[in-house]
Amino acid sequence: MKNCGDLVDNKSAIVGGVGDMYSEDSATLDQPITPWTISVASGYSLMRDPRYNKGLAFTEKERDAHYLRGLLPPVVLSQELQEKKMMNLIRQYEVPLHRYIAMVGLQETNERLFYRLLIDNVEELLPVVYTPTVGEACQKYGSIFKHSQGLYISLKEKGKILETLKNWPERTVQVIVVTDGERILGLGDLGCQGMGIPVGKLALYTALGGVRPSLCLPITIDVGTNNEKLLNDEFYIGLRQKRATGKQEYDELLQEFMYAVKQNYGEKVLIQFEDFANHNAFELLARYSSSHLVFNDDIQGTAAVVLAGLLSALRLLGGTLADHTFLFLGAGEAGTGIADLIALEISEQNGKPIEENRKNIWLVDSKGLIVSSRKESLQDFKKPWAHEHEPITGLINAVKAIKPTVLIGTSGVGKQFTKEIVEDMASFNKTPLIMALSNPTSQAECTAEEAYTWSEGRAIFASGSPFDPFEYEGKTFVPGQANNAYIFPGFGLGVIMAGSIRVHNGMLLAASKALASQVAEEHYEKGMIYPPLTNIRKISANIAAKVAAKAYELGLASHLPQPEDLVESAEKCMYSPVYRSYL
Repeated sequence: MKNCGDLVDNKSAIVGGVGDMYSEDSATLDQPITPWTISVASGYSLMRDPRYNKGLAFTEKERDAHYLRGLLPPVVLSQELQEKKMMNLIRQYEVPLHRYIAMVGLQETNERLFYRLLIDNVEELLPVVYTPTVGEACQKYGSIFKHSQGLYISLKEKGKILETLKNWPERTVQVIVVTDGERILGLGDLGCQGMGIPVGKLALYTALGGVRPSLCLPITIDVGTNNEKLLNDEFYIGLRQKRATGKQEYDELLQEFMYAVKQNYGEKVLIQFEDFANHNAFELLARYSSSHLVFNDDIQGTAAVVLAGLLSALRLLGGTLADHTFLFLGAGEAGTGIADLIALEISEQNGKPIEENRKNIWLVDSKGLIVSSRKESLQDFKKPWAHEHEPITGLINAVKAIKPTVLIGTSGVGKQFTKEIVEDMASFNKTPLIMALSNPTSQAECTAEEAYTWSEGRAIFASGSPFDPFEYEGKTFVPGQANNAYIFPGFGLGVIMAGSIRVHNGMLLAASKALASQVAEEHYEKGMIYPPLTNIRKISANIAAKVAAKAYELGLASHLPQPEDLVESAEKCMYSPVYRSYL
């Protein structure tokens, strides 16, 4: 099987780091590797390297060849049996955070077994390594911190960020997920402890999208925190100061970071912004989208996954996107990003200007419905959504006035979709679509049970965090999860496959349509508007193929010529976590 060594641009890493010392990345799966390049006295260090450790799966011949004899118990266990044993252990933990800690411990000691577990048990373990458990993990990151899993760049590194990047052991990096920790999920400013988000996201890049773990780099930019609880926490791991702002402190640090990344890793490293506050997220995306390969998952990834749900839901709702009226609770990164992509897709379909297609998309923020009379006081990213209408305060009043067919929550505040609101939605819609997208689960605008019960079983429901299936009057409904994990791993793989130098909105639309196309009739019968996560690698391969195809079409791809079968290419590129032979 091809390992896509041709897609790893070794020339893009100008300086720094350590290469693939064991030549694993360029070897096929059936090709044995020699895990030593120098003579060694003992294999003890081999067992301490998570990338190459196989635990009790080292064979008798490997134990003799690599100085492991006596360092392990005599039994030899297959990876399959190791997986079974580890899953039995994880299931014994009743507290989700304990499961998270167990998975992190495995990742730090046996990388391939970690990914094998995650791939084979994705529906069970995704909520453990990602939302909602990762939120609690970030809140307690200082207390559970044992080993660094990424790179920390603080104000102390200003003026020497390039040298700091060179300290990372991998010379070639193709995906960076970076956060400054100011807006972690719906939990607010967690400062340096936001590192759990880049680490978790990149684990999914590998498990769900097949991007090789050695090509992934999690980074936290630490400019302080305004979270008094953390500043007073003796176990807090970040700078103990108020969050830096302004041009001289914040902007210059980010600018140095962006250009140091480009200098160290080249033009084609994908930089994914994660959980930045609104006032920085939009500005960073606008500032660097023309000079760097950048992607904001909260704005663009969320938009793409929600648009995919809307496109597939049309099979149940009827009509086109232009026939529906959308009302958002929340006008931040997620809300405006989704709204923008919906309007863009409608324009693609009907050929009308995007300004005209915004008219059926309404947003409510903390001050009420966004209308033209408020325009002067609005932030720039909200102004396109200020339509002509009398001022309205409160979501319930906006629902009654606008009568939306689709209600979308991105507020980060739980319990906002009340019984009265859901009943109103059901009163003027035969099939209301309700998307309670705020994370973690405690912050969801309503639960699946509430949506189905209050709508008398007529609602289509999707959420940001997972909810269990719910039975109402003899029918079992399976809630959809508008999980960004459907989009960003495949999207990133597609960008890497094509060697794209920029991200274009057309690539986001391609990803949405690819995901929507994976929903089958059997899923619709259960009220699902997203396919099961059990098929996520196949889904990611299809998304990657469509994203890469769009990059080639737009002239943004640098890996030429274009492969004839992009789906096949994507599947062949995907990292496999099976153990390698070290003989």
